[in-house]
Amino acid sequence: MGGAELSRAPLPRSFFDRPSHEVAPDLLGRVLVHGPVAVRLTEVEAYGGPGEDPAAHTYRGRTPRNAVMFGPPGHLYVYFTYGMHFCTNLVCLPEGSGSAVLLRAGEVLDGVDAARARRSSRGKPPPDRDLARGPARLAVALGLAREHNGLDAVLEGSPAGRPHESAAVLEGRPPAPGLVKAGPRTGISTAKEVPWRFWIDGDPTVSPYRAHVPRRRSAAATSVGEAPSS
Repeated sequence: MGGAELSRAPLPRSFFDRPSHEVAPDLLGRVLVHGPVAVRLTEVEAYGGPGEDPAAHTYRGRTPRNAVMFGPPGHLYVYFTYGMHFCTNLVCLPEGSGSAVLLRAGEVLDGVDAARARRSSRGKPPPDRDLARGPARLAVALGLAREHNGLDAVLEGSPAGRPHESAAVLEGRPPAPGLVKAGPRTGISTAKEVPWRFWIDGDPTVSPYRAHVPRRRSAAATSVGEAPSS
């Protein structure tokens, strides 16, 4: 993994067994690994539970689409949006709670060639800083799609030699506290003033902030919020 200063130790499940707005800033600098690709997280967004956060998928309760968010903490919630993109979240709080953190951006540390190949358009990859810059790009770079919804990202207590089709969140290298910034979440129309977007200040892989722009109702939203019920 890129750099001796990065810790390979896996985060325990208890790390995720907290409110999403507490987990989110602590995820900055951590490393999500899936297959050959490892991404150091530089931007995330927290979403609350049923009846609490109108921007969350779980606001109106459990459905077949959001069921993973009501499962054990530390699992991946992967959903499809705009009819073309997947986005990845990490489930928080105890089973039955319905809360998660959206992974918005990161720096590819390992598996750069694989990430470049996945993100290439007409054979030309984007600049390395853009490989996982934005939630859809991050999912593509990591090779995460619908079939990975519900994948456990906690190694704690798992037998040695997990199968290749697995994920893990490692301790990585958290930023200095002064570099952690907070602000309103991106591209949502409800609860948009809630400052639950967190990022590493000055990191080139952080995506640009975009306020909500109304779209046709046939499109789903780009964040954990705003999706039609399933």
